[in-house]
Amino acid sequence: MGRRAAITLGVSLKLYLDIAQTARWAQAVAEIARRQPAVRSGEVALFVAPSLPALEATRAALEGSGVAVGAQDLFWEDRGAYTGAVSGADLRQAGAGYVEIGHAERRSVFGEDDDVIRRKFAAAVRNGLTPVLCVGEPARDGDAAAVCVAQLSSALEGLAAGTVVDELVVAYEPVWAIGAQEPAPPDEVRTVGRALREAVAADDRVAAASVIYGGSAQPGQLRQLGGDVDGLFLGRFAHDPAQLERVVEEAAALL
Repeated sequence: MGRRAAITLGVSLKLYLDIAQTARWAQAVAEIARRQPAVRSGEVALFVAPSLPALEATRAALEGSGVAVGAQDLFWEDRGAYTGAVSGADLRQAGAGYVEIGHAERRSVFGEDDDVIRRKFAAAVRNGLTPVLCVGEPARDGDAAAVCVAQLSSALEGLAAGTVVDELVVAYEPVWAIGAQEPAPPDEVRTVGRALREAVAADDRVAAASVIYGGSAQPGQLRQLGGDVDGLFLGRFAHDPAQLERVVEEAAALL
């Protein structure tokens, strides 16, 4: 397994913005990218995941900026009698390059278990989408690294024999830190980040991977993590484009 040379930054808008608001936000992000050489060169790999109805408006606003578009979910089958499902094949055709899988809210609100995560992970890889696999311990006790490595291993078990994941993003998001005032302490994040890196490095099913931190991630955090993660998965802080630009500048300064 190889590590990406770039610093990876992702933003999920969840369901906070409507389509018009998302388009305006994406236009502001495009302007940020155009004035940030590290994004244009790919040294800072920036992707955003809007709500599904806003995907096309987001893609159009970001076209030519160097910012990639992702989806927040997909179904495990590509075609069939699955009312309301979203095909990974269609996401790819619509311009998505990334797809989020296994977020704590998908598990808790929608009841997704390890089997569902495995099937969705396989669907993402099958359709040429970069999986953004979310892992994280539910409570601040026990061995967080072991829990997260087990979740990673479980997702990879869904791959067909001989399948290699060209690119994987593992987003470490401790459930107890999502939506909190402060992120998890740097030393705890670094411990889990190192364990996840070691796990993907030892797995020949993964060609390249980035390990990023989410869970109330915010400006100033990349420096604190000391290179033990490859980037950040941002939520509400990045809904303010000015805050997102601070993180992009911080990432560029670390290259």
